[in-house]
Amino acid sequence: MFGRKTTRAALACALGLTLGLAAAPAHAADTIKIAVPTPLTGSAAGYGENVKAGVDLKLEEINAAGGINGKKLEAVYFDEQCEPREAATVSSSIVNDEAIVAIVGHLCSSAHLAGLPAYVREGIAAITPTATNTTISTKSKDEKGKAWSFRNVYRDDFQGKFLADYSAKVLGLKKVAVFYENNDYGIGLKDAFIKEAKALGLTVVGEEAYKKGDQDYTPQLTKLKGAAPEAMFIAGYYPEGALIADQAKKIGLNVAKMGADGFDNLDYVKLGGASADNTYLTAPFLVETAGADAKKFIDAFKAKYKRDVDWMSANAYDAAGIMAEAIAKVGADRTKIRDYLAGLDSPEKGYKGVTGVNYFDGNGDCLKPAYVKVVKDGKFVPAEKQMN
Repeated sequence: MFGRKTTRAALACALGLTLGLAAAPAHAADTIKIAVPTPLTGSAAGYGENVKAGVDLKLEEINAAGGINGKKLEAVYFDEQCEPREAATVSSSIVNDEAIVAIVGHLCSSAHLAGLPAYVREGIAAITPTATNTTISTKSKDEKGKAWSFRNVYRDDFQGKFLADYSAKVLGLKKVAVFYENNDYGIGLKDAFIKEAKALGLTVVGEEAYKKGDQDYTPQLTKLKGAAPEAMFIAGYYPEGALIADQAKKIGLNVAKMGADGFDNLDYVKLGGASADNTYLTAPFLVETAGADAKKFIDAFKAKYKRDVDWMSANAYDAAGIMAEAIAKVGADRTKIRDYLAGLDSPEKGYKGVTGVNYFDGNGDCLKPAYVKVVKDGKFVPAEKQMN
């Protein structure tokens, strides 16, 4: 049907398309992609920016030094807003993108739990630098008992217990109230705190719940005030925590406040103002206690972002470093990356990062110490007394 010239032209065109298609993977092969699902919009965006800062800094350093076996390492960001529904949607996009070989994230426990079924089912390893809920330990395993989710942050049961111990043994408290966000993170912290408080003889005089995004906490705070606590443990995140601190002060509930790592954000102090003072919180990384190996990171972070280092950025920096090391050792193979991470199962085999030695147990959990910060005169400072 076609003349000779037309046929040759058609063949040349087809050949060109074929070569073009072949050229695209060659270009893509120059880059290794890791997914970073984290909140970049919404109320938890401040946390997401911390994670992004740590990941970006680590990848810039790796790529400036030549990348991984001559290939650039690229972070692909997914805005899951710290919401389980968004996280489930994002996780589907991640596992179906064959160019993505590993994950650093999610940030919030509820979001991480929503993403886990896809990661376990499709076989792609994730390191969360921030998700602390205990349920993650069991949900991260496949039918053969292999963990696909790892974390370089301590669990809520450790953190909640630690806060109860600090309250009783260091602060010398006798009566505390508990105000918790009704989600995986808040409930996990609350349960661990109350269990340890009872074991120590620390009386929990009141227990109230709230929902993410609530604006008026006066009814619950008024009930807690009536129980005459010496301090209040707020198990949740900083946006709500700042409002709670402010409203507590307005009704005369002027007691010490305690929070977990979800309060460790400069916006807690900015939003809470003077009401944020006298808040004690746990953190897995404290600049003032960091070793000499962390100094280069701290200096680079301050120079790039013009602010102090937060623990989420430090943990995300190390999580990205762990993933990069795994890829460098075993290549861009999802299963081999998982197996490499599982092999970091002792201090001797662990990844030596700015937050200390990172290694995992059979559940993908890590063992790390906790530090205590306090808000004083509008600033986060190390608590005078630590428990390490």
